[in-house]
Amino acid sequence: MILSKNIIINDIEIDVEKLLSIIKHNNEDMVIIDIRSEYEYAHGRLPKSIHIDYNDIKSGLIIDENKNYVVYCARGKVSEKLAKEFRDKGNTNFYSLKGGFNAYLLYMLRNDNKSNDEPNRTKEIEKSIQKIFYSRFISKFLKAIKEYDLIHENDSIAVCISGGKDSFLMAMLFKELKKWSKIKFDVQFICMDPGYSKFNRTSIEENAKLLGLTVRFFETNIFDSVLNVEKSPCYLCARMRRGYLYSFAKQLLCNKIALAHHFDDVIETVLMGMLYGGQIQSMQPKLKSKNFDNMELIRPMYLIREEDIIKWKEYNRLNFIQCACKLTDTCSTIINNEAKSKRLEIKNLIRDLKVKNGNVEKNIFKSIQNVQLDTLLSYKSKGVEHSYIKEYDL
Repeated sequence: MILSKNIIINDIEIDVEKLLSIIKHNNEDMVIIDIRSEYEYAHGRLPKSIHIDYNDIKSGLIIDENKNYVVYCARGKVSEKLAKEFRDKGNTNFYSLKGGFNAYLLYMLRNDNKSNDEPNRTKEIEKSIQKIFYSRFISKFLKAIKEYDLIHENDSIAVCISGGKDSFLMAMLFKELKKWSKIKFDVQFICMDPGYSKFNRTSIEENAKLLGLTVRFFETNIFDSVLNVEKSPCYLCARMRRGYLYSFAKQLLCNKIALAHHFDDVIETVLMGMLYGGQIQSMQPKLKSKNFDNMELIRPMYLIREEDIIKWKEYNRLNFIQCACKLTDTCSTIINNEAKSKRLEIKNLIRDLKVKNGNVEKNIFKSIQNVQLDTLLSYKSKGVEHSYIKEYDL
């Protein structure tokens, strides 16, 4: 099957370099399909690609024999299986991107860095934060630190990097703050490797180098520990990760760990608790550890919007990993409705509500600061339940 001039592919898989060469030649006979979730597609995708749900492709994709189709998922496993199914039906014009979107990210990261003067590129990224995105990032970062009293004199903060856009931006903001802050504090950039694939580990290392960050890595086997857990593996993984982060930070003599949860994480958590957990709760800007003495968790990105982080990433042509979890490496490619992320459903719900009410996001955030306890049937405070009925006569 001839895909483009001088490019002949006989295998079911096509590698990134060959596909990008085809795209560069503006091959109109090529259809590139992203079968990951809508959320992943919105946060990063191949050029000229379209998003089609996995089920829609299997049940209703009309094949044009005059076109070639390349499908890709996160790692290339699900897309290869899909391409084989179409091949078995006689559609020899179906291909899978070798290594999936992860392979594309790593290719772009390495080649983009080679084609640019890295020190100058680092300065350009820093400059974009200082100038172009100042009001969206630095102003809100400082406001959260001041409003929620997050940093004190002589603090030693472990800035936790997961490898995604949020944590890397947080690291850059701490890097900026250290330059001119009147408060003396120390930061250490740390990254826990819970069992990353080689691709994910390399991607994090490459990005840290590009952004001028010296990161301390430490290894755990969390992914292997929760791999066969059937009930709530994500909850267990999150608890274990938090514990390891606290423990390593304490070894470094830090008294705080900083996580990169942002404004959208906060309001989504509120709705998720109500709709899926049957409770009203929020994500607080700081927490004292219950298991590690004199340790605190802070969230200095509390007021920063995710859409602005995405704009910063795209403005600087940055490529970050989106989900490094072994459990979701394949299921993040949506295969059925049960695999869909609850957080993605909430994101879509808020997006739809925003069409009719532009203030819906701000109102959700305001609601957790304006709780009318006297109107509730019951509430818990420090583990003690207060019932409206029981306290009515009092």
